[in-house]
Amino acid sequence: MVTHVLRTAPRRRIRLDERLPVDHRLSRFYRIGAGLMGLVLLAFGILGVIDKVGFFDTRGDTVAGLNTNGALSVLSICVGLLLFVGMVIGGNFASTLNMVLGVLFILSGFVNLALLETGLNFLAFRIQNVLFSFVVGVLLMFFGMYGRVGSALPHDNPYWRARHPEQAAREQRLRAGLRARALTRAAKATNATGAARAASVERDATPPAGEATPMGDEGSTR
Repeated sequence: MVTHVLRTAPRRRIRLDERLPVDHRLSRFYRIGAGLMGLVLLAFGILGVIDKVGFFDTRGDTVAGLNTNGALSVLSICVGLLLFVGMVIGGNFASTLNMVLGVLFILSGFVNLALLETGLNFLAFRIQNVLFSFVVGVLLMFFGMYGRVGSALPHDNPYWRARHPEQAAREQRLRAGLRARALTRAAKATNATGAARAASVERDATPPAGEATPMGDEGSTR
């Protein structure tokens, strides 16, 4: 009895830093997104702490058009600092962090929407906070998913190459072959041009047959 053992290739972990410099455009994009969102949340949290609102005061106080209390302010500062860490690390970490926090912000919006005007509204959410949570969540997901999730990623994208290693290797070999042929043709053209110039110089330097040089004429006269 013949048994067939199916071997599946181990799935590669997709990491920008293994393949690209840390200043790759995707890594920069993830850093910028994490930094901007972190700055907004950090500023909101610091303003809330300065306002000295009660920690679990469900009425809260208005800061920058949003309602807040001590718990929401401290939570905003913590999330903002976490996003700054993602900005510093960059790469895959920043992308994943943006996506995860984006999903959590959207879920938080729905949960706190259900808790409005109840005694369980420990973060003192109001409708403007819910809308803000949705907006921040969508922006974070955009900053995390850009260039990573999609059905039409370009073939030079590091995530596409990691998900299609065999096709990426074939395309890389094809590009290398095309470059090699182009270099060969350029070298042959250069050699042909150099040979033609050398032949032209040699023809110009050689006098026509039967034509005597001035020195020869002078010698024959003497």
